[in-house]
Amino acid sequence: MPHVRFTYLLGFAVLAAFLAASAVHAHHGWAWATDEEFEITGVIQSVRLGNPHGEVTIDVDGEEWVVEVGQPWRNDRVGLSAEMLIQGREITVHGHRSAKEGERLIKAERVVINEEDYDLYPGRTS
Repeated sequence: MPHVRFTYLLGFAVLAAFLAASAVHAHHGWAWATDEEFEITGVIQSVRLGNPHGEVTIDVDGEEWVVEVGQPWRNDRVGLSAEMLIQGREITVHGHRSAKEGERLIKAERVVINEEDYDLYPGRTS
């Protein structure tokens, strides 16, 4: 009987690990975004920085867009700080928009603030 219990526990552990890895991959990948390059300019309304990535909500002609910026280490590496992402500041975002029709969500590759570029993914061709 202990052998059967061990087999069930092992199977459960493998399934749990697979599901956890799938959830992480689905969230952090680029599969949800289009392949098409996209650029938009708006005014920062709110900011939430942290893990798994930061989010900046911008107003673009009366519509709210959510911009996914990098993880804290990625933002720090390129010099994109919370002090730059203040409410009321204009920001241009270059990246990829959501493939889901009508969803106003962008994965940022590069942002421009005060004519300064912050390239979040310097090795990624865009």
